[in-house]
Amino acid sequence: MRTGRMTIPVLLFSAICAAPLRAQGKRTMTPEELSRQTLGTPEQQRKAFPPHKVIGNIFSVGTEIQGSFLITTPEGHILVNANFDETVPLLREAVEKLGFRFADIKIVLGSHAHGDHMEGDARVKELTGARVMAMEQDVPALERMRPGGKAHPIDRVLHDGDEVTLGGTTLVARHTPGHTSGNTTWLMKAQDGGRSYDVVILGGMGVTENAPLINSAGLTPLAQDYMRSFALLRSIHCDVPLGSHTSMYNLARKYPRVGQEPNPYIDPEAYIEELDARERVFNLRVAAQKKAAGL
Repeated sequence: MRTGRMTIPVLLFSAICAAPLRAQGKRTMTPEELSRQTLGTPEQQRKAFPPHKVIGNIFSVGTEIQGSFLITTPEGHILVNANFDETVPLLREAVEKLGFRFADIKIVLGSHAHGDHMEGDARVKELTGARVMAMEQDVPALERMRPGGKAHPIDRVLHDGDEVTLGGTTLVARHTPGHTSGNTTWLMKAQDGGRSYDVVILGGMGVTENAPLINSAGLTPLAQDYMRSFALLRSIHCDVPLGSHTSMYNLARKYPRVGQEPNPYIDPEAYIEELDARERVFNLRVAAQKKAAGL
């Protein structure tokens, strides 16, 4: 897995647009279609999904739409994405159905500072005493996230390339801003069947219609953040793509084949498909805003 720090040049928009996109699946969805698939309905966001092993020591413990992952180690466990405050009981039930103790969660990580992914951090900390860690640029937004008046705990502030290690397992935080200022993509290796696999847990990838991507000077700093993040993500080798929303890694299609060989989660093509689809939406948003601005 390539995890070294990189200096990524800001690419010209025309060069990004010229990149070929494969005409299949989510690669050709409209921005609105892709957004609906990603977010689902409020009911789907809060609907329990069968917990199960993904690969190695990684387990899926989220809902039908919200991606949450339990990473188990001999010294306790790591939770990636606590999701809504109100759905923490579903997380706890999922962890315990797998035969693990919720109280053994020692570290809580998140994808980005939106309530559907990190609002539950305070409740998980109350129940487990786990240390909550977050990317520096998302700290201000997290501090405003106070479900039921509870302050958002932050026990360690992370920076690009920082490692989080527990019980022999290491996750690397990569800063991939755009969707939020501190949007975080998590990298780790999973050992399974005598082989090592590169796992990528994508943070938020969506580009909303009202995201300010163009101004009189050209591309905004936000647009340049997105472009740098896409370039970084494309430089990372991925065997097992996961994400903050389950459609980002095709959970509904893969779950029926869980336990079969080959492991359906080993799917490098799905990683590229997701990046292609999200970058295409970014390009469409930029083009639309340029047209509206008469540029």
